[in-house]
Order: sequence, then C-alpha cells, then structure tokens
Amino acid sequence: MYRKRVEFLQGVFPSMSTVPMSHSSKYVKFGIATTIIVVALGYLAYTGVQQSKSYYVTIKELHGMDNSVYTKRLRVAGNVEPGSIRRTGLRLEFTLVEQGNKLPVVYTGTEAPPDTFKDNAQALAEGSFGRDGVFHASEIQAKCASKYAPQQQNAPTAPAKTMSQADPGAATGLNK
Repeated sequence: MYRKRVEFLQGVFPSMSTVPMSHSSKYVKFGIATTIIVVALGYLAYTGVQQSKSYYVTIKELHGMDNSVYTKRLRVAGNVEPGSIRRTGLRLEFTLVEQGNKLPVVYTGTEAPPDTFKDNAQALAEGSFGRDGVFHASEIQAKCASKYAPQQQNAPTAPAKTMSQADPGAATGLNK
C-alpha cells in the first residue's frame, strides 16, 4: 500500500523522489539563504544611514543652494539673535545669525530646549529648510560660550600646591 502511494505521488510530482538530497544541494540552499540574509542586512544598514545622514551648511550656503535643499536633512549653526526667542507651548521660534546672515528657525521637537539656550548663545539646529524660508528644526543644541571660555591672560591665578603642601586629612575628612 505504501509503495503504491509513493508511486502515485511520484507520478503527480515528478520532482519528488525518495533519493536523499546530495551534500552539494544542501550547500547551495545554505548559500542562497545566507546571501538573502546578507543582502537584507545590507539594505537595512544602507537605508538607516541614509535616513540619519545630515549635511552641515552655513546660513549663507543654505540661502545659495538649489531646490535639493528642500529634501535634505540639514544642520545649521549660528548665534541666537537677542530678543528673537518666542515660546508658545511646545513651539519655539528664534533667529540664528552668522556673519550678518539671518535664518528664522521654528523648533517643534519633543524635548525642552537646553538650559544654555539663551540670547547670544551658540546654537545648532538640525532639521529641514522649508519653501517658506523658515528652517524647521527637530533638534537643537546650545552652549554658553562664556562658561567654557579659557581664562584671560591677565587674570591672577593662585599657584598650585605641591604634594607636600597639600592637607593630608582633606581627602579622608580627618583634621590634624
């Protein structure tokens, strides 16, 4: 009975046989599966890099670019113009200034702006440039230049203590 079923199935599906698969066909199938996985991972990596890639441009370069500027993810830096910061709910509007060039920016990100984001602060906006002439930022970064500036050359400084002058109990909290 079994033999009749196998003969019937072989007649209906001629490619099916009872002969075991050879070693070379196993390697071919494994190679094809591996190739498909590698190609899929390569595609995912490429598209991920393309989506996260952003171009750094100056405000002057931004105004001089062609129509491709509207489709690219960009980063623009400048100083926040004094008096230009306007907050309405989660929306933040301000103007970046760089070498006399101005750029209006609208930030509608999910995070609050940094504490150092103030008038005259150096800021970096990441997002896209709209056809309305406004830069639509999804991320902003700011730093306070005065906080990280080097000390002035004429400012008096105290001489550093040597190890023999240092208080040995200071590190342990013990007094002499």
